[in-house]
This record gives sequence, C-alpha cells and structure tokens, in this order.
Amino acid sequence: MATKTSSPRLARSLGLWAIVGLGLGYMTPTTVFDTFGGVADESANLVPLAYLVALVVMLFTAISYGRMTRVFPSAGSAYTYTSETIHPNVGFVIGWSSLLDYLLLPMVNALIGKNYFESFFPDAPVWIFVVIYVAFITLLNLWTIKGTSNVNLVLVIFQTVAIVTFCILAWVQLQQGVGNGTPWTIKPLFHDSVEFNNLLTAATIVCFSFIGFDAITMYSEEAKTPNTVPKAIVLALLIGGAIFFVAAWFSQSVFPNYTELTQYAKHYDPSFTNDKLISDSTLPPMAYAVGGTWFKIFFTAASMGAMVASSLSSHASVSRMLYVMARNGKGWVSRTLSYIHPKFFTPSNAVILVGLVSLLAIPMALDTAYSLINFGALIAFSFVNITVIVYFAVRRKEVKTFWQIIRNIVLPGIGVGLTILLWVNLSADALIAGSVWLVIGLIVLMYLTRFFRTPLTMKMEEETLAEEGTPIPHIPHGHEAAAEDAPESDKV
Repeated sequence: MATKTSSPRLARSLGLWAIVGLGLGYMTPTTVFDTFGGVADESANLVPLAYLVALVVMLFTAISYGRMTRVFPSAGSAYTYTSETIHPNVGFVIGWSSLLDYLLLPMVNALIGKNYFESFFPDAPVWIFVVIYVAFITLLNLWTIKGTSNVNLVLVIFQTVAIVTFCILAWVQLQQGVGNGTPWTIKPLFHDSVEFNNLLTAATIVCFSFIGFDAITMYSEEAKTPNTVPKAIVLALLIGGAIFFVAAWFSQSVFPNYTELTQYAKHYDPSFTNDKLISDSTLPPMAYAVGGTWFKIFFTAASMGAMVASSLSSHASVSRMLYVMARNGKGWVSRTLSYIHPKFFTPSNAVILVGLVSLLAIPMALDTAYSLINFGALIAFSFVNITVIVYFAVRRKEVKTFWQIIRNIVLPGIGVGLTILLWVNLSADALIAGSVWLVIGLIVLMYLTRFFRTPLTMKMEEETLAEEGTPIPHIPHGHEAAAEDAPESDKV
C-alpha cells in the first residue's frame, strides 16, 4: 500500500468538460468581434481565412501538446516538456518566455474591464474598479479550482449563446440583402486582391485568440484521469476554432468591407472613424448593426462575461505555471510560490502574486500588453513541437517505420515551421519588447546557475504520481545522462 504524502498537493477534481470550459474561457470566443476591424484591415477583408490559417497552425501544435502531456502528466506545459527532454536550463528560458503571455493575459482582461468601466463612468477613478475586479478574480482562484471552473463554464455558455444569436440575426440581415446578400459565398475566403504576407500578419494577430488550448496542460495534475487533458486540448481547439470561423464568416458576410461599419458605429459613438474601428473594439457597433440597441446591450454584457471567464482561467493557469517553476527551484522565493493551501488545495501564494501583477492594469495601456503576448506563446509552441522530435525520434529512436517518421518528425516539424513563420511576422514592437524580456530571463538564469556552473534540476513530483499509479521516470540530464549512456565497463 502506498504511503500518503504529508504535504498538501493539487487536488484531482476536474473532468473533461470542466477543463474544456477553462480552455474556451481562456480563448474568449467573443474576441473575434473585438478585433474584427483590425484583422479585416490587415487581411484585406478575409477574416475567416485568417482564422482558418491560424487554426491549421495550431492543430499541429495541439497534437504535439497532446502527445507530450501523455508522457509527462504534470503541470508546467512547455517548461516541463523542454526541461525533461532537452535540459532544465533550456526549459527555464522557455518557461520564462511563456510567462510573458501567461502573466500578461490576466492583466489584459483587467485593462479591458477598466475601459468598459471608464466608458460607463468617465468621471470615476478607474483604479478603484481595477482593485475591486482583480481582488474578485483572485479570491475566486484562491477558492477550489472546481469552484472556479463551475463559474467559468456558466460564463462560457452565456457568451456562446450570444454568438449563436449574433449569427442568427446576421443570417436574417443577409437574407434581406445586407452585405454579400447571402451566406453562401466564398468571398469571405478569397478575392483577387489578397496578398499572402498580409494574410500571415492577420493570422499572427488572431493567434492571440487561440492562446488557451495550451494553457489546458496546466491542469494536468488536477485532471481526474491522465487521459483527460490530451482529449481536452484537441476539443477546446476544435470547438474554439469552429466558433471563431463561423462568427468571422457571418461578420465578414454582413460587412464585406470593414469601412462599412463606420455608418453603424456612428449611431453607437459619433466619434467613430475607420481608424478608430481598427484600434478599438468593433463588438458594440457590429451588435448594433445586426440587432439594434437591445442586442448591443445583451452582446456587450456577454463580452464582459467573457472577460471575467478569461480572467478566471488565465489567472488559474499562470498561477500553476509559477507553482511548477517554483517547486523546481531553491530558496525562500521558490518555497513561497510552491506553497499549496492545506484547505483549498490551490497554489495560494502564486495566485496572490498574479493578482498583484494584474494591478499593473492601472497605469498600463492595452496596446503595450497586446504587443508582448504572442511573442512568448509562439516560442513555447515551437519548442513543444521540438520536444516531440527530441523525445520520440532522438531519445526513443522511434523512426523505424513510415508512420513513426510521419508522427515523430514530419508532423511536429511542420508545426515548428508554421509557428516560426507566424513568429517572424510579429510586429517590430513585439519582437523588440519580447527580446528584452528574453534577455532578462537569460540574466536571471545565469544568476540562478552561477553562470551555468550549477545546472538547474527538474522534479516531476514522482512520489505523488507513483502514489496515484502513474509513475513517470525522471529523464537524466548532463553528466547524469552521459553516465547512463556510457558502456557498462566504464560505469563505476
């Protein structure tokens, strides 16, 4: 009989649809309407095609995530996989890059909420709203993850109902001759003036919408069974991708050229111009155009619900990321962030830290935060695909059959290539700011390893996993790995 561990740990309480709901909440399906103006401008009015390109890229990466989480059913995502298959030092750099988008997304949601609050109460001090909102999200995340997932699921259903209603109203408008005059047209996918580079830039923007399916891996130690997370990853990506594509299709059909939104937007806000449609949320004027004032109110409420759902799931994910990175470190910082609350079974100190970082929404601008998020996410996506090749093709040498070569080299190789293609099409501001963050991470790594003289280590919580009947052998690194690979005659 296994000996029970004395220290609290994350509780396995999440089923398949609870995790799928957390992924969809993170992805925020209503984002397609918020960013429609900017994406339409970049893609030459081919928003559905931009989402389709991004979905194809993400599918290859989702397959790699699913495979690696079966091998390492531990929270930590790309950080864990890279540390275990390549080296903990490399894993730290990838984890540090991932923190860029994981840490900033809860703050982005607070920023969006601040903008909503400011539009309704222009004379009220916005810092009060930010403090109350962040405190609310933090307290919910301190509560059990099961409670957080239940609230999130209700909000995801609410925004899905709102999006379905939008599509029905758009269908009625198209039947009446608005826009393309019919939903049965290929115009949202192709026209003569489309340019490949513009389409890639637009796909890079909408990749932000798909960030969330990867965050599902953070719940690996809270899933009821080891097979739950791989299924949830693919389901969340396919369901989210379908919602994005259908919503974008009807939006592009009703508004074949985003500039046509201006006349509707002026009813919502007389100051609207084409440039304002690109830089600001286009959701309110789009809702007004298809359903009038009452639907605009309903849809805006759904968008606010989506913001709360994204805040809950993103806050939960990044706190697990910090917890996993901390439990592999040393010192009081690591001990503090790897603490699990004995009653709620949540990484309470990490949750509180994320809340404190989210308070940066008070002084920060939205465009600054957006420019940084995709940088870290695309680096993490690239390395998850690379870890599949390293683990299955190099370490396990599973390249003996045609199917093994396809699974272990070709598919993840395509995932790496497509992700890098999007990464190099990021804006100059995102590349510069992301590079600065990466350099800071390298400096921190040099400090932690005493200029690489003391390599970092990686722990997989083997005791806990063995207790649950799913032991994971620790992969040796550095000198340890070299010793294992040496001939028997050379071993002491």
